[in-house]
Amino acid sequence: MRVLISGAGGLIGSALTETLVERGHEPVALERGTIRGKRNWSVEERRVSDQALEGVDAVVHLAGEPIGPPFTPGKKRKIMDSRQVGTSLLAEAVAEHRPQVFVCASAIGYYGDRGDEILTEGSGPGEGFLANVVVEWEAAC
Repeated sequence: MRVLISGAGGLIGSALTETLVERGHEPVALERGTIRGKRNWSVEERRVSDQALEGVDAVVHLAGEPIGPPFTPGKKRKIMDSRQVGTSLLAEAVAEHRPQVFVCASAIGYYGDRGDEILTEGSGPGEGFLANVVVEWEAAC
């Protein structure tokens, strides 16, 4: 199976890449670089190249601006855009090319800080910046 991974160089992406290789699959990193001599991924240019998805059986989307303070207005915009815009771009490309599988990361930040409240998959979103990011991120997918 040929698996395209955005965020392949991150903590989860590198472990996934290693596991896929061990199991005989072909991981392909979707990076803000080139594939066959052409740019393949650009949130700023709002595009994913057709070549990036050529022959791909599955897509795993893990990429995003690192989350961490200080949460300046510019940093917040980068975090939101990298998830909302990046995910929308990839979801649109996936819809057009139709690989068998599309997996998109999300985050526990969806629930917000609720102290000792017991949370389940059925719990609604929390409040605040990170919860809003995850809501928009999942909607983009």
